[in-house]
Amino acid sequence: MIPLAIPTLGGNEARYLQECIESTYVSSVGVFVDRFESSVAELSGSKAAVAASSGTCGLHVAQVALGIGPGDLVIVPNYTFVATANAVSHCGAKPWLVDVDPTTWSLCPNLLRQALELETTRTDAGLIHHHTGERVAAIMPVYTLGCPADMDLIIDIAREYEIAVVADAAAALGATYKGREIGELGADLTVFSFNGNKTVTAGGGGAVAGNDTVLLEKVKHLSTTARVGSDYDHDAVGFNFRMTNLQAAVGLAQLEQLDGFVAAKRRIRERYDKAFGSISGLGPFPSPAWARSACWFSGVVVDIERYGPLAVLRERLRSADVDSRPFWKPMHLQKPYADCMSVLNGTSAFLAERILTLPCSTNLADEQQTKVIEAVSGVLPTPSARTKTEP
Repeated sequence: MIPLAIPTLGGNEARYLQECIESTYVSSVGVFVDRFESSVAELSGSKAAVAASSGTCGLHVAQVALGIGPGDLVIVPNYTFVATANAVSHCGAKPWLVDVDPTTWSLCPNLLRQALELETTRTDAGLIHHHTGERVAAIMPVYTLGCPADMDLIIDIAREYEIAVVADAAAALGATYKGREIGELGADLTVFSFNGNKTVTAGGGGAVAGNDTVLLEKVKHLSTTARVGSDYDHDAVGFNFRMTNLQAAVGLAQLEQLDGFVAAKRRIRERYDKAFGSISGLGPFPSPAWARSACWFSGVVVDIERYGPLAVLRERLRSADVDSRPFWKPMHLQKPYADCMSVLNGTSAFLAERILTLPCSTNLADEQQTKVIEAVSGVLPTPSARTKTEP
């Protein structure tokens, strides 16, 4: 079976882990945590970064540091991984779901502006939603598949309405936007994930990056139990969101290989796009002119009216020893968020039925990708075959 996405652990991971073990610094204190944070900041174009135990925890503590809590609304793309919305809920705030642009799959600036113009009022207490009376505290754009959202437009809107921006850049390290690094796009804080299926992994973990060092110190303080000094004195309700030195050792070794990993991901994307570009009913993943994606996942958009449901195609690919997956299920279709306020255009629901992700590990060999391409081409039913099976 050719897996969907597994890590490549061929750098200094073992050596750095051994150094951790020999030093006995295996918990949340150690040189690798410091080096990991410095590396994330440098690679993202940010002044500083704070390591966290997961991307979700990073999103959570970032919002708390910005003063987001009960009685607040945070605008979240309807098409995202559930962790984005969960992080809002963990703060006691509520997600306000806004759909995505059909060509970029990221938060639609036009819908965003429309929602704010029609449904909010500026007051001395902040931007207030008409019907709920809740404060609109932040926008949380998601860099879908490692491709930045159209941040110039989103940042302009956020500044106009005086609301914060926390970017969910979980899989986007290595991407650029209009030639700029993703830490330079104007978000108050940018959050990364280092889960096992990400391009670079620490086995888990996350990081919060930004250019406001005072704000990042607050993030660090809150994520380390809000402890004051070396005694057991705490000045706020903090969190134990610390990354371990062991995780940071693996993460640092992975970050040292970021350029090569992202280049491999882009080659894989390019080859799939070229191979399937001539097959009617298969479309590419987004590639907006203003961004260079980190290409976290690759695959195709399937015309299910022509080729049938993804579940059938996936089963056929599995029989050919090729792993494949659907992508995210929209938030408005998730039980915890079905009753959230939303501004929808149908894009996320449309995409969820049609996106098929294909093997894209950074160590995917050419012959393996050839097998995937041949398998996909081989399992697609012809229009005549589809006609015969339909009632």
